[in-house]
Amino acid sequence: MRDYSSIDRLIQSFDQSLRSLVPGATTAHRANPAHNHDAKLTIKEARHVAGLMRVNHSGEVCAQALYHGQALTAKLPTVRQEMEHAAVEEQDHLAWCEDRLIELDSVPSLLNPMWYAMSFTMGALAGLAGDKYSLGFVAETERQVSLHLQDHLSQLPASDHRSREILLQMNEDELAHRNAAIQAGGVELPPPICVTMTAISKFMTKTSYYI
Repeated sequence: MRDYSSIDRLIQSFDQSLRSLVPGATTAHRANPAHNHDAKLTIKEARHVAGLMRVNHSGEVCAQALYHGQALTAKLPTVRQEMEHAAVEEQDHLAWCEDRLIELDSVPSLLNPMWYAMSFTMGALAGLAGDKYSLGFVAETERQVSLHLQDHLSQLPASDHRSREILLQMNEDELAHRNAAIQAGGVELPPPICVTMTAISKFMTKTSYYI
């Protein structure tokens, strides 16, 4: 495996940011779980689902940024590889959410560049704090993401099997990332950090639903 220099990783980070933010630039490595599933929605239901999927898409933009920032500053190669692997799976989520938004005749959040910059910074700082804290940050992030996904699953119309299959697979992957981070040595974060992360997450979900 090639040993990339700091400049190489910076160039990679810039490329990754563009792929995360430019519509259509991210390609899923796995088949879309919504394949062969139906969704018959009223106009009102479609608008609500579009808002939910826009929030989930923004969440995946944040996840990409977090992993990219952490991979850039991770100290151990094994931890960096773990972050990069998780980011690849999150790319699938990003592409699936974007596909569903297109089907719903909607678009991603206009605030995604801001979410990406903020999340990248948080991820890089977590990486600088040490790998065990960086992994703990991943575990807490994925725990909160899973809670959001479960809430959105409860809000989906019963007939929207397409969105449901996507969110179910995303939730399964997020929990797997959380467990992997804990097993790799992630530590529990101090309560003030968790509370701050929750507050930022709530702000993102409320604004991305509409914008």
